Amino acid sequence: MEKSIRDKYISVIGLEVHAQLLTKSKIYNTDSTEYGSLPNTNVGVITLAHPGTLPRLNKRVVEFAIKMGLACHSEITRFNIFDRKNYFYPDLPKGYQITQDRTPICKGGYITINTKDGERNIELHRIHIEEDAGKSMHLAAEVDTLVDFNRAGVPLIEIVSQPDIRTAEEAYAYLTEIRKLVRYLDICDGNMEEGSLRCDANISVMLKDARQFGKKVEVKNMNSIRNVQRAIDYEIHRQIEEVEKGNTIVSETRTFDAASGLTYSMRTKEELNDYRYFPDPDLSPMEVSDKWLNAIRATMPVLPRELYIKYIGEFQLPEYDAQVLTDSKDVALYFEELCKVTKNYKAASNWVMGPVKSYLNELTLTADEFPIGPGVLANLIALVDSGKISFSVASQRVFPELLKNPNKTAIEVAQQLNLIQESNHDVIIPIIDEVLKEFPLKVEEYKNGKKGIVGMFMGEVMKRSKGKADPKVANELITKKLEEV
Repeated sequence: MEKSIRDKYISVIGLEVHAQLLTKSKIYNTDSTEYGSLPNTNVGVITLAHPGTLPRLNKRVVEFAIKMGLACHSEITRFNIFDRKNYFYPDLPKGYQITQDRTPICKGGYITINTKDGERNIELHRIHIEEDAGKSMHLAAEVDTLVDFNRAGVPLIEIVSQPDIRTAEEAYAYLTEIRKLVRYLDICDGNMEEGSLRCDANISVMLKDARQFGKKVEVKNMNSIRNVQRAIDYEIHRQIEEVEKGNTIVSETRTFDAASGLTYSMRTKEELNDYRYFPDPDLSPMEVSDKWLNAIRATMPVLPRELYIKYIGEFQLPEYDAQVLTDSKDVALYFEELCKVTKNYKAASNWVMGPVKSYLNELTLTADEFPIGPGVLANLIALVDSGKISFSVASQRVFPELLKNPNKTAIEVAQQLNLIQESNHDVIIPIIDEVLKEFPLKVEEYKNGKKGIVGMFMGEVMKRSKGKADPKVANELITKKLEEV
């Protein structure tokens, strides 16, 4: 599509994100929420909606939802009513879903994202609590549809944004921040591949001078943040093409095919969904007291945005470093501990983003499982800072040895491997004299203006000292000697 055509339009995007909460039991009963269990083994009489059974609210679900609201600067609803949302679903045993309609647990708020034009707040409409449905399975060559009710009743929060997102890139950044938040809060594992974080995108386009949003299309079945971005990009392109042809956009639900990168129509949407919400008569209203809210607030962990601002401001790190270091909670917490025992924050950042993360990625480990403690790594940084070993020696020789022997100190390993750099002038000068004497023609070249030849002399000195000569000291002495010759 030509840029001139694309620039005529504004895309309007709102995301509905379902996060499956990390509780051990379901939202209204004690059935297990364990992922990967055999089909229909985590089900009891309440999950299966047997007559005469009554739901009982899981307190931990409410606390997790409030944590997310506090992290998103939302207003916490103090008086909550749970509602029945009535619609036919083959994998909802009750025939209705218990959710929140008029009193979502969290109202408003925002999530800050980084864009190419700077920071931007994506406004939230609401965050509410509800239960998940089961899972329908359509197996190849099978006529019948099978249903697994293990997921029915698993607690969810639905995070609904305002139609505030304008590009697929912003949607990607927004989803990434949500995943970070739920992981830092330990309320959801954020794995879209396993369905514990799911996203539906509502997308429309309109001319830049239009006053009314276009017809929105809902896209489902995207199993990664990258696929959400791809689906939105394609859908914006498709809708603009349709409008340019003079066609009307049909309000519908579409599915995304990851293999082709295309969306396909599933069903048309009603102009108004009548879910016949009404308060659930089996669940009493719930009140969030000041005492309870303050107790939840007291358990709030440090959040990625706070760390990001701290690393850029207090630690004076580049934005890129701050972004990488806060991407995962375990890495950020390790870096936090490291910075308590070293003040060379940039060196600490380089070590964590480089050798440490490479090791973790190679073995698919988390920073919690990293064998070298922050104190030992801080000592290794100090060895480099003091000039006793170079960074290359530290990373290529000492670091691998510490991984094998994490109980040793950096100085112990460096001494055992005979790697401590020599900075004594009386030791280095004789080596330099020997090199200069052996290469008189190169000395003449230097005197004739070829100053870059110092690197050759440095290489010879380092080789003859078996890498132990302090590079900074050696370089200064070589230059001084050449000037004297």
